[in-house]
Amino acid sequence: MHETRDSIAEIWGERTPYVGEWPIRVDERTLEEPDQWVQSACVLCSNGCGMDIGVKDGVIVGVRGRAIDPVNHGRLGPKGLHAWIANRSQERLTQPLIRRNGRLEVASWDEAMNLIVQRSQEICARYTSGAIGFYTSGQLFLEEYYTLGVIGKAGLGTPHMDGNTRLCTATSAAALKSTFGSDGQPGAYTDLDTTDAILHVGHNTASQHTVLWMRILDRRRGPNSPKLIVIDPRETATAKEADVHLALKIGTNIPVLNGLLNLIIEAGQIDRNYIEAHTVGFEVLKNTVSHWTPERVEQVANVPAAKLRAAAEILGTANTLVSTALQGVYQSMQATAAACQVNNLHLIRGLIGRPGCGIYQMNGQPTAQNTRECGADGDLPAFRNWDNPEHVAELAKLWNVDVNIIPHWSPPTHAMQIFRYCEQGSIKLLWISATNPAVSMPELTRIRQILQKDDLFVVIQDAFMTETTELADVVLPAAIWGEKTGCYTNVDRTVHISHKAIEPPGGARSDFDIFVDYARRMDFRAKDDAPLIKWNTPEQAFEAWKECTRGRPCDYTGLSYEKLSRGGGIQWPCNEQFPDGTPHLYPDGQFNTSYDYCETYGHDLDTGAATTPEEYRANAPKGKAFLRAADYLPPHEQPDQEYPLWLTTGRLVYHFHTRTKTGRSPALHEAAPDAFVQISVQDAKQYGITEGEMVEVISRRGRVVEKAIVGEIEPGVVFIPFHYGYWDKPERSRAANELTITEWDPVSKQPHFKYAAVRIRKAALVINQIADAIGQDADTVTTVLKP
Repeated sequence: MHETRDSIAEIWGERTPYVGEWPIRVDERTLEEPDQWVQSACVLCSNGCGMDIGVKDGVIVGVRGRAIDPVNHGRLGPKGLHAWIANRSQERLTQPLIRRNGRLEVASWDEAMNLIVQRSQEICARYTSGAIGFYTSGQLFLEEYYTLGVIGKAGLGTPHMDGNTRLCTATSAAALKSTFGSDGQPGAYTDLDTTDAILHVGHNTASQHTVLWMRILDRRRGPNSPKLIVIDPRETATAKEADVHLALKIGTNIPVLNGLLNLIIEAGQIDRNYIEAHTVGFEVLKNTVSHWTPERVEQVANVPAAKLRAAAEILGTANTLVSTALQGVYQSMQATAAACQVNNLHLIRGLIGRPGCGIYQMNGQPTAQNTRECGADGDLPAFRNWDNPEHVAELAKLWNVDVNIIPHWSPPTHAMQIFRYCEQGSIKLLWISATNPAVSMPELTRIRQILQKDDLFVVIQDAFMTETTELADVVLPAAIWGEKTGCYTNVDRTVHISHKAIEPPGGARSDFDIFVDYARRMDFRAKDDAPLIKWNTPEQAFEAWKECTRGRPCDYTGLSYEKLSRGGGIQWPCNEQFPDGTPHLYPDGQFNTSYDYCETYGHDLDTGAATTPEEYRANAPKGKAFLRAADYLPPHEQPDQEYPLWLTTGRLVYHFHTRTKTGRSPALHEAAPDAFVQISVQDAKQYGITEGEMVEVISRRGRVVEKAIVGEIEPGVVFIPFHYGYWDKPERSRAANELTITEWDPVSKQPHFKYAAVRIRKAALVINQIADAIGQDADTVTTVLKP
């Protein structure tokens, strides 16, 4: 075995300080010497690191970073270096399964697909295609999302399409649309190489984007080190590195961000010329934030006034600034409103559209950007506006279908509403691909009940048996990364290609092949009676996608498989005007907000009420960005006497989502084998809990039992990682989402995983109660009942 470093113990590796350019450092881990290296990119966070897959005798034997890739310059994080071992797992699904007499039994592909098509046709005939829903992922490839999007929108004509991206980064898209008129990050990762200051809001970069954190650490270990501000209630590795750490109270992002904006405006540290020429809404913003003095912020958010002033001084005087936001914003109260305040900070200072000035409304998954771009999340492909008849007509012409089959009579159905429709019985078939909602959705007792309803036919395609496949009517074995070819786009709009390195195991098929097969069997047709899906290979699908993007913000027309295979990734828009890609959007201060071009007409940040086309046209910003103001609204569930603590959930550096891949890597599993509850020193003392003791955590919706970790979190707050479910049979209730609340942001519709009211107690008390109730010795009772 060859390993350039122990990435489990040394997560970020040795420092290579930035002096003029970010030095190359190629990270590699192989079990044996490969016969060949195949170009790819990592799919275990949204950073999109270029990598090569090492293959020997038709088996993956290792990976290495691509030195020429601009995203990572050869570096890889622990998940990238280790999780590929899941491809070799003996637990891979290799044959379709059909539920017969209450049990999942092996079936042929024809049997499984014929059953899906039969049920689809019966449901369409009896209830219309509005009774069919799709719930996909941030793990598929661009070509797969686009194929699925065309099937759903032009084949079936169902508005019920979304991805698990709704759970992690829907707010990223919502905030970008709200401010700039369309999705798409304005900056580039290279902005970190020259910026004067970095702001992380609700983003534990050291854990969630390890290679991005390497880039930041290397800048901070070199000359002209940028200042770092972190807003997070936990004392994470990211927060420990910060020059200023604002440890805010749960649910108070808006007070803290408004307080920072107020100080910067009061100090006159704004670009008035830029504001007047390129934005609308400044006076309302100024008035809204003026009420948030440092003293009031301290009273509401528990952030000391002196620390707020110190952060504002850095943000107000930096000549360049990079800001990032992630789940601490997106999964909290007022998610879109808070994310827009990050955008506002850059706009009022004129720090956008040039080197060193980047806004990263981060994604959580490697292909989440493509879910949004391609229309697999309900939005129209290529950032078209579902409320603009001309945009709908463009798609109808492109696909050669009747305009009325494309759903545009109401907003697309978001994931939380899709599951509600399943619960109510109006959706009869739910097709889930590459995601595990029986662990990742909020309030899991409810989700399990929905998936087990007799009148809901559940189709799941996945690579492994999961908590969700256990509840399916049909399970389709899917190929995964390394076993298929396709493209995907990271946070800073860099497009990579991943070439097929090995064959999938047994009868597993790519999601692309499954969707194309479904379209053929359903006999979806265009108006000229030709097949609706006119492509048979991923490359043909990519070429079709390029035409869909022509003239849109995410223009791919200058890209090709050949061009992407030459070296590193390329940032869209890439077209005749920008043949080498585009590092920065909006360099001239012209934004995608014109009535005819924008992706949305906007929403009220507090209520989610949509701005009508007529209202938008009457107040059209004509290429100016929106400064969206928002005042504070407290979380709807608060700690009280019965449930006196805040619960917040999140991720760990060694795992991805529900561990279907990372949990099958021995090194990653051993590094983080189980869930835990993190509590403050003060709360541990109050409840008599010591490090390592088992603790019961109870909310109004469920309960879990976890091992205690004490320290590095604010008093009154407990933290549980959400990755852990039940597929590896822990024999206790441990999924964090047993506890979380069914509630979502009014604009982005992203669920609120970051707050719930809970109480805790030593699990030993529970064990003794169970032992007494069942007449057993307490030593034999080590768990509470599994849900």
